[in-house]
Parts: sequence; C-alpha cells; structure tokens
Amino acid sequence: MNDKYYKTKESVEEYIKLAKDVNGEQLIKKLKDFLPPNSLLLEIGSGPGTDFQILKKDYKVVGSDYSAEFLNRLINNNIDDDFLNLDAITLKTEKKFDGIYSNKVLQHLTNEELEKSIHRQVDILNPDGIICHSFWKGKGDEVFKGLLVNYQTDETLRILFEDYFELLILDEYNEFEDGDSLILIGKKK
Repeated sequence: MNDKYYKTKESVEEYIKLAKDVNGEQLIKKLKDFLPPNSLLLEIGSGPGTDFQILKKDYKVVGSDYSAEFLNRLINNNIDDDFLNLDAITLKTEKKFDGIYSNKVLQHLTNEELEKSIHRQVDILNPDGIICHSFWKGKGDEVFKGLLVNYQTDETLRILFEDYFELLILDEYNEFEDGDSLILIGKKK
C-alpha cells in the first residue's frame, strides 16, 4: 500500500471531495441480514467516517484507519467514539469483534497482503463472526493517485476467502456503473 497518499491534509481533503456522494448504505443494509444489532463491529479504513456514521446507528462500532490524517479527523469529529490506528494487513489489536466491515479498502492490498489480512481477520473475530467487504470488480491491478487498486472477480474472492469463511453473499452491485463492484459477506468457519 502506498504510504504517501492519505497522509497529507491535501490528499485527505481531495479524497473527501471525490467521495462526498458515496456511501456503503446498500452494503450495510445487506450486512444487517446477518449481523444482529448492537454487535461489536470493526470498520477497517473508516476514512472520512461516512459509513461509520451509518454503521453506528445499529452497531457498537470501532473505527480504524492507517492514515494519521484521517484518524485525527475522525477522532476530532466523533469524540465519544472508539478509533484504532490499524494497518489493514496486520490488524494489530487484542480486541475481538462480532463483525468486520470494509468498503473498498482491501482493494489497496496485493493478493498476498489480502491473504495475511484474512488470516488476521479470522484471529480477531469471535466464533461465527461476520465479515462484509466490497471490492472493485475486474481483473489485474492499476495505480490510481499513487494507490494500488487490485481488482477482484467472484472466482478470485472465492479462492481467497472460502477456506476461512462460509460465503453468505458474493454478488455484484453498482456503485458508478452496472456491475462495477462486488460485495462479499461471510461467516467465520
């Protein structure tokens, strides 16, 4: 993952403007079918906090980000909430969660890094824990604004996740164009 983008105030402000009309409400609605209200949920990569605000209506959410810029902004705007400085690969925390959520965050990891993250997610999930992640659909990867975008397909996600999670939903959805995104919801085996 590129260590420069999201580390400056300017890049964080640029991202917030780019993503101002984007939220994971349709993902969260599907998550609610599998994760009961008041469950303890970790959000990986809370960014500007848009999904965090939606999630905390139903869950006890611990937000996280690897960017100190985003983290400071989150903490200052949500003084009564919990946030962790977490790398999406290592997820260094002793806490255990009922669920883990990310919206287009794990796409910044190579498949090898994603495998490490998946192993770590298994470690920090309670028995029968639920994950909900979204990815850009496609093949290959590219660098956008200095950040890796690692596209995924149904098949690549199955290969990465199905040894560790019972796949409850693996479906495409539309963020900007028909079928440009994938949602994966799984239950820890």
